[in-house]
Amino acid sequence: MNESWLEISVKCDPLLEESVYWRIDEFGCSGTAVEIKDGICLIRFYIPQVKVETRAIETLADLLKQDAISLNLTSQPTLSWLTISNEDWANSWKQYWHPTPIGENFVVYPAWLTLPEKTKDIILRLDPGSAFGTGTHPTTALCLESLEIHLIDQLEPMVIADIGCGSGILSIGALLLGAHKLYAVDEDILAITATESNALLNSIDLDSLYVAQGSAADLVQILPQGFDLIVCNILAEVLVDLMKDFTKLLKPNGRAILSGLITSQVDYVSQSAKEHGYLVSAIRTKNSWCCLEIYLPVN
Repeated sequence: MNESWLEISVKCDPLLEESVYWRIDEFGCSGTAVEIKDGICLIRFYIPQVKVETRAIETLADLLKQDAISLNLTSQPTLSWLTISNEDWANSWKQYWHPTPIGENFVVYPAWLTLPEKTKDIILRLDPGSAFGTGTHPTTALCLESLEIHLIDQLEPMVIADIGCGSGILSIGALLLGAHKLYAVDEDILAITATESNALLNSIDLDSLYVAQGSAADLVQILPQGFDLIVCNILAEVLVDLMKDFTKLLKPNGRAILSGLITSQVDYVSQSAKEHGYLVSAIRTKNSWCCLEIYLPVN
């Protein structure tokens, strides 16, 4: 069937980006692309035309304006849309994505581009498919940079959990940096397929990568002896809910890298961590986005 799709574009202050992602996830989008230029964030996302009424798009626009007001932003988001064919939608967002350096070592490469013949960088190939972003969002970059700090000169083999693995970019990045074993879980079955596919793209030894549909609570049963490191790039509210599970998952002096936060949410998540006995060992920021590192000290 030659189904038509809507490409919906939102222009907004970068501080509204998190709210836009949350809203379009609720909206039921398939595939996103984001550009930030001259201080303006442009997010494009895609959804079958038959699933959306014009009234629903207008409601989405109103909700985003309310979100901007609640964040005290001076500029209001604008929303527009156009119809594209079924043949065009899956590839239209690819034109906006180019190889992206991250941290000291990584370059995230679209899977369909030819790789350089010689490079000193760690090439992380990614094909997010129809369900996930390109992996170049600031919160993802912050997590990869934090993984570099912990893994580039690791003294002992590290066993890591990736909770909410999405496209698998953090799991694959950790293994390319030399992690011993990676356990990746996500409640979305599409994430499991994407992670396995991207692992093969990067020639990851599947014996070193466990991928399954599930949650943090499931990891407690899978590896009761615990993890050296947890990485979790999710919404702030979900991180707070997971704090109790981190206590069961981390080995003594184990650490958790938590991202998905805007600066105004740092105190909220940090306070929750402290209430569960954690100490905050690092706060890293990028373009108004934040990454927390916490650990549970041994008494």
